[in-house]
Amino acid sequence: MKLSRLTLPVVCLSAALLSSAVVARTEIQNKGSDTLVNVAQAWAEAYQTVEPDVAVAVSGGGSGTGIAAMINGTVDIANASRQIKSKESDMAAKNGIEPLEHIVGYDALAVYLHGDNPANTMTIEQLRDIYGRGGKATRWTDLGIEVPGCKNQQIVVVSRQNNSGTYAYFKDAVLGKKGKYRQGTLDMHGSKDVVDLVEKTPCAIGYSGLAYATDHVKLACIAASDPATCVSPSPATASDSSYPIARPLFMYTNGEPQGHIKQYLDWVMSDTGQCIIQEKGYAPVRRVSCQ
Repeated sequence: MKLSRLTLPVVCLSAALLSSAVVARTEIQNKGSDTLVNVAQAWAEAYQTVEPDVAVAVSGGGSGTGIAAMINGTVDIANASRQIKSKESDMAAKNGIEPLEHIVGYDALAVYLHGDNPANTMTIEQLRDIYGRGGKATRWTDLGIEVPGCKNQQIVVVSRQNNSGTYAYFKDAVLGKKGKYRQGTLDMHGSKDVVDLVEKTPCAIGYSGLAYATDHVKLACIAASDPATCVSPSPATASDSSYPIARPLFMYTNGEPQGHIKQYLDWVMSDTGQCIIQEKGYAPVRRVSCQ
């Protein structure tokens, strides 16, 4: 079919307008921490109503994966549940990247137990005995605990994969800088996977972000030493650092953010953005009033 002289300019104009609309749309690449991924997705969805022409593409994979992507220059924002390591900073510098840290919230790194486990309190020393290489506790009876439905009382030690910021933070906070995880742990890919496995396994213990808690698992009250002084994980105890395994949550940018990235991070830090992280079970960076 031949186009008339009138139709051709209209078609060309329509194509030009469509091309202009596509070019005008900005996409922010955001990748990293599995702990933060649900919050990051909620932020991205809510931001669409604020800036419809800016799309925030969110993916997980772990803090190490996000930071590696920043070092390689393939993301605008890297999410992390741990601080960047010195060797990662050195690698970034070699690539002309200057990672800048932004604390966007706080998390109480919860210790999960099966619902039938009679234990309510765990000390850091007990966790070290369970998770640490050479630790004394391989059975629940080693801790004076007997778990119904747990065959031979053998502790099923659930952990995260080593590219996870949660893995790295738990190691430093519980096992110490030079500590190592015991061999034979079940290393899960995601935070939700940890909780799901503990829920179904009477012998199990696991650790994960507080936002992944459900009514089907128990959250241990954690004590630095004396069980009588244990503190339960909550946004409040994460915010005031009274919980022994509390941690900040980070977003990293290449230097001071500019343009759309700065506007997005400013919104994340606004009352609206901070109310979203609070709704997801984490502590905001400051006290906010949320409806």
